[in-house]
Amino acid sequence: MANETNDRLTKNARRSQAREQARAAREKEKKREKRNRLFLQGGVVLGVLAVLAVVALIVTQTMKPAGPGPENMASGGAIFEQDLKVVEGPALKPGEERVAPAVDREQLPLDVAIYVDYMCPACGAFEQQNGTMLENYVGSGDVKLQVYPINFLDAQSLGSRYSTRAANLFSCVVEQQPDAAFELHKRLLSAEVQPAEQTEGLSDDELLEQAEAAGADLTPELRECVKDREFADFISGNTKAATETGILGLAEGAQLLMPRSATELQPADGPQRLVSTPLVIVNGEQWDAGRDGPLEAHLLKVRGEIEEQNGDSSEGGSADSEDAEQAE
Repeated sequence: MANETNDRLTKNARRSQAREQARAAREKEKKREKRNRLFLQGGVVLGVLAVLAVVALIVTQTMKPAGPGPENMASGGAIFEQDLKVVEGPALKPGEERVAPAVDREQLPLDVAIYVDYMCPACGAFEQQNGTMLENYVGSGDVKLQVYPINFLDAQSLGSRYSTRAANLFSCVVEQQPDAAFELHKRLLSAEVQPAEQTEGLSDDELLEQAEAAGADLTPELRECVKDREFADFISGNTKAATETGILGLAEGAQLLMPRSATELQPADGPQRLVSTPLVIVNGEQWDAGRDGPLEAHLLKVRGEIEEQNGDSSEGGSADSEDAEQAE
């Protein structure tokens, strides 16, 4: 029927019909192209918005101020006193600078500070040689011990950031279950637990096992603190402060040794920076085994000087001298 109708159309009518069909086809194609163009533009806009959202998230996370440090570590370190108890105190607030705890070095107990990285082999060797002695002195109240955890050797754990994770665990325990903190510190530096450099170290679950072995309860809060690495920024702040700003709480005029030297001192007119671990400070002055002899003998010597200055009985001084000779 259509063909018959078409045959009856004049030549001009057929031409007009063809032009109309062509026009309709062009209109249809224009609408299709416009629709596709709008879809494409919408997709680009959505893509740009998605990229902007990701960038905004990254910037927000980067610019987000560090959270507070753990309670009981406002100076950057945990302070252990008689019976191995942690000295209670507030948390370091975001933006606050670390301040050394007040110490009267003219009186006993002795003030000892240690900067440790839990992957540092020299820190492990120090603990294995002096740990039991220090535990006895702190437990008896003869020494007040400050432990400053740092992440000096994060790059030595194949990307796992073991130094940060172990120090974070220590900080979590100091805040939440301080009675287990000293034992955990010992375990993390023990020959049986401390990992070698250039290994990933213990996993988070294995670190939690060490906390449990040290007497901590594996509460949801402790697990979350470890999983989220809640105090990672705080530990990095400890390292930055020690290596750039300088060591807290040194005696007036005290100078630290230069790297790999038992005689050359850091410039007196500049900050006294941590250059290696462990760094051990006794009553505001650096102790070095090569220069000062065994640690226990050095502690007894400093204690004897304080007792002599305060006019303590010669009997006590004699006993101290005998102990120092035995320690040597």
